[in-house]
Amino acid sequence: MNPEKIGLVQLALLFQISLVGSAIINAPQSLVAVAKNATWISILLASSIAVLGLVCILYLNRQYPGLTFMEYTQEAIGKWFSLLVTIPFLSVPLILLPNIVLDIGSFFKVTMMKETPLFLINFIFFLLAALTVRAGIEVMARMFSFLVIWMYISVIVILVLVSPLYHPEYLLPVLPYGFQPVLHGAYMASSFPFTDVVLLSMILPFTVGGDGKKLGKQLYGSLMIVVITLIMVTVCSIMVLGPITGNVKYSVFQLARLISLQEIIERVEMLSGIALIVGSYMKATIILFVLVLGISQLLKLKEYRNIVFPLAFITLLLSTTMYQRRGEFLEIVSVIRPLMGVSFSIAPILLITLVTLFKRKAARGHE
Repeated sequence: MNPEKIGLVQLALLFQISLVGSAIINAPQSLVAVAKNATWISILLASSIAVLGLVCILYLNRQYPGLTFMEYTQEAIGKWFSLLVTIPFLSVPLILLPNIVLDIGSFFKVTMMKETPLFLINFIFFLLAALTVRAGIEVMARMFSFLVIWMYISVIVILVLVSPLYHPEYLLPVLPYGFQPVLHGAYMASSFPFTDVVLLSMILPFTVGGDGKKLGKQLYGSLMIVVITLIMVTVCSIMVLGPITGNVKYSVFQLARLISLQEIIERVEMLSGIALIVGSYMKATIILFVLVLGISQLLKLKEYRNIVFPLAFITLLLSTTMYQRRGEFLEIVSVIRPLMGVSFSIAPILLITLVTLFKRKAARGHE
């Protein structure tokens, strides 16, 4: 593997986009449909699982410096037992990647390119993601640093311009159906997007500069930014769309379509469209990088770039064959995906953390 390196700030931006990149498209609609006005509480509750995952990742990064999740899992529990952990772990990006591209492809199909075949849209996204991964993590980090800032600025501008349409009274009552919908929303939000924090364990070894404290500050700060962003988008969507928020797809895009200031600033939905497309493209690229790197380490390949295009092609086929109906996709996202995130991402990293803790205590006891 080439000695590619990225800085702390670049890592923090990659971390943010790996969480918020595609979630900003659908999170308000899917979560509000379940948790209603208390969706922001669901997001806060779900973020605790990201904090748990981040604590484990930072601890393991200190104990196994320079190693990825795939590598220190083998060191912690052995080569053969590690397969029971790493193979399910790799199934998460394998399923997540076609879902992300299918989602943004559907966005294109519904809003902008209604006559274009979905397969062609997905193909273009996978090709761009594969070419970017082939360029390496350093190129990704430098390019995405600008694109992440552009995405945040676009979203903020939209939320400010649509502010004349805000109705704060739509936020009340906070718990119209009790606390059970909030827990359901937290369950969905736990994987959409917070369990994805574990995928960061494949990128941390590429980071240079700063000690453990600086790294922790950057990542915890990034997680706070992600939580605030999702809450802002959700609350603003509810204040504009009211009770129909849970039924409106791509709410940020729909908010942009409503902007009209003195007949001078209007029809700025392309601004939001570009932000959503860029966010999904960046997240898809990061997920593809994690998948490619993980499989290359599992198979003991010397160069991960050799399998970028084959894996991109496989996931492209998955994006066109996994679901026959829209309802199947929604079931995966709302029911199965959260269970996969906890079982195949959080549980493995927690297991390796506990094993490492016991090993370190046993080693100190023998000294």
